Amino acid sequence: MKTYTHILFDLDHTLWDFEKNSEETIYTLYEQFELAKHGKFTCDSFYRKYKFVNLRLWDLYNKGKINQEELRQTRFTKTLTGLGLAAHEVPEGISEAYISLCPTKTAVFPYTYDVLDYLQPKYGLHIITNGFKEVQKVKMGSAMLHPYFKEVVTSECCGFKKPDQRMFKHLLDRVNVRPEECLMIGDNYECDIEGARNAGIDQVFFNPEKGKARRRPKPTFEISCLSELKQIL
Repeated sequence: MKTYTHILFDLDHTLWDFEKNSEETIYTLYEQFELAKHGKFTCDSFYRKYKFVNLRLWDLYNKGKINQEELRQTRFTKTLTGLGLAAHEVPEGISEAYISLCPTKTAVFPYTYDVLDYLQPKYGLHIITNGFKEVQKVKMGSAMLHPYFKEVVTSECCGFKKPDQRMFKHLLDRVNVRPEECLMIGDNYECDIEGARNAGIDQVFFNPEKGKARRRPKPTFEISCLSELKQIL
C-alpha cells in the first residue's frame, strides 16, 4: 500500500450533491417564474429535461467545445424550448436566478463531514474542479467545506480543464508534492480518473450509482460510498 500525503477531491457529484441541490433549485424556479401557466410541462419534467440538457452541455464544456457563457446562456433556452415553449416565452433572468440560488444549497453526499474529519489530520486536502471559481466558492462556503481544504484549484484559475494533466500539475506545483504521493477522488471517469492517471496520480472512482459501464483500464480503487475511504486511507 502506498503512503499518500495529499488527497485531491473533485467537488460537484463527489462531495457537494449537485443533483439534489440542482433539483431543489429547479423546483423553486418552476414556482418563481410561474412556468405552470404555460400548461406544457410539469415541474418533474422540467427537472428531467434540464438535467439531460445540462449534462450534455457540461460534457461539451469539459471538452472545450463551448465556453462558460455559452453553457450558462443556452441551457435554459434549450430546456424550455425542448419542452414546447417558444424562444420568446423563456423567462428573462431564469439563468441568472439559477446561478444565484443553486450554489447556496447545502446538500452533500452521505459521510462527507465524517470522512473529511477523519482525513484532515492525516493528509493535505485539496479541491480540483472544472466548476467556475466564484460559484464553487459560494458552494463551499454554504456547505461549510472551506475549513477542510488547503488549496482550491479551478479550471478558470489555472487555464486548463480536467482531464488535461497540466491542471493536476498546476496543483502539485502549488503544494510542492510529487504525483505518487497523491490520491485523486472523483465521480467523472474521464475527467477525474483518466486525468489523474495521465498525471501519474492514483485514483479513487466514486461511483455511488454503481454503474457497470465498461472502464479500461480500471481505477486504482472504486467506491460507492465515501465512508469506504476509511478502508483505503
